[in-house]
Parts: sequence; C-alpha cells; structure tokens
Amino acid sequence: MVRTQEMGPPQMMWENKKFQFLTSFSHQRGYLWSPMSHPLFAIFAFGSCGSYSGETGATVRCNNEAKDVSAIIVAFGYPFRLNRVQYEMPLCDDESTSKTMHLMGDFSAPAEFFVTLGIFSFFYTIAALVVYLRFHKLYTENRRFPLVDFCVTVSFTFFWLVAAAAWGKGLTDVKGATRPSSLTAAMSVCHGEEAVCSAGATPSMGLANISVLFGFINFFLWAGNCWFVFKETPWHGQGQDQGQGASTESAAEQGAVEKQ
Repeated sequence: MVRTQEMGPPQMMWENKKFQFLTSFSHQRGYLWSPMSHPLFAIFAFGSCGSYSGETGATVRCNNEAKDVSAIIVAFGYPFRLNRVQYEMPLCDDESTSKTMHLMGDFSAPAEFFVTLGIFSFFYTIAALVVYLRFHKLYTENRRFPLVDFCVTVSFTFFWLVAAAAWGKGLTDVKGATRPSSLTAAMSVCHGEEAVCSAGATPSMGLANISVLFGFINFFLWAGNCWFVFKETPWHGQGQDQGQGASTESAAEQGAVEKQ
C-alpha cells in the first residue's frame, strides 16, 4: 500500500497563500511577463550578436611564370569594426610579395548599442522581478514605483525598436562589405591582367540574423507588457473612477427625467 502524507493546517495555509499570490501576480502581470521570458530573450539577443564570428575569402592566381596561387581568408566578428580587420593581398610581381589591406566599414555603433541594450534589459528585468515577487506590497502601496516602472518599460520598448531596426540595417551593410565579391573588388591586383581572382565561400550569417529576430521579439514583449504595467499606475485608476462617475451622473439624470 502507498501511504499518502497529509498536510497539516499550517502547511495547507501556506500553500493556499502561495497559490493565491501566484494567481494574482499572473493576472496582474499577464502572460507576457512570465518570470523567465524577458531575461531569456534578452540573453538570446545580445548573446547571439556578441558571440558572432565569420570568415570570408578569395583566391588569387598569378599569371606569372610560377603560377602562384594564394588563398585569402579573412576572419571578422563582433563588434564589426571591419576597417581594422587586416589581410594580405598578394602582388604578382618580383618587387614585393604582398600588401596589407583592410576591410571596409565600421558597423560597431549599432552592434554595440544592441548588445548594451540587451545587457541593461536583462539586469532590469531581474531587478524588477525581485521587487514584484519579494516586495510586492511595497510596490502596490507606493505610487511612484508603478509610474517609474511604466516609464522605464516604455523607454525599453522604444529602444528595442530602434536597436533592432538599426542593427538590422547594420547587418545588411556588414553582409555587403564581407561578400567575397566585395573582397575581390577592393583588391587592385584583381583589376589587371597579372592575376585571376575567384570568390571564396560566402560567410554564414545565421547567428547574426537570429540576433535581429530576437531584437524584434524583445520589442513585442516589452510593447505587450506596457499595458500590464500601466494597469498598476494611478493613471489607470483615475480613468476608471472618471468613467464610473460619469456613468453615475448620467444614471441620476435619467432617473430625474423619468420622475418628471
């Protein structure tokens, strides 16, 4: 036989209070403000962008007597300061063997802004969850906390939209600057008759594309959460009180007209 352990009155009271708190918390914060959704998606966003690295390349075959073939492999990654990435361009002459070249473009501003916003978003959501779960009574009694929370939530919503759009545009420029065809077009040795250049493999941008996707997901999460945070502010209560007052006055006027 399997014995079931019955809970005593104190334990049952604790379980009931915990269930009631979690139920009320879920109704107040909504499904979008689940305890793990915002921090997790923030980690996915800045993690996929900050950890990206890729390679582009080309092949140069000289038309000299030795028929030298040089394979050029250029590695790049976050923060996408491509103008600091060096590679050696072979020279098909007898005076020198190679020349130091750089990729074109600096796309660090949108990438670093995207990653920085993700980090700040992660820390704020962790701090907010601690306040909601540990100091919920203080949060509801003090009117300033909901107002500050609402303003910060709106700000993060706007910044996520800007960051995702800016990084999406920056990623498009990174793709254009790191294409093998762009690499061969920048090398002067490929423009003459002394060499034949062939484009290498196109760099894989899957992880970078995912970071842009997570950026827009974070925007929609924060935008959806604005309503649930707004319901905690005094502005929402004032709107309801005004609506109830107007309905009461209209009902009283209608009753007076009926009596006449």
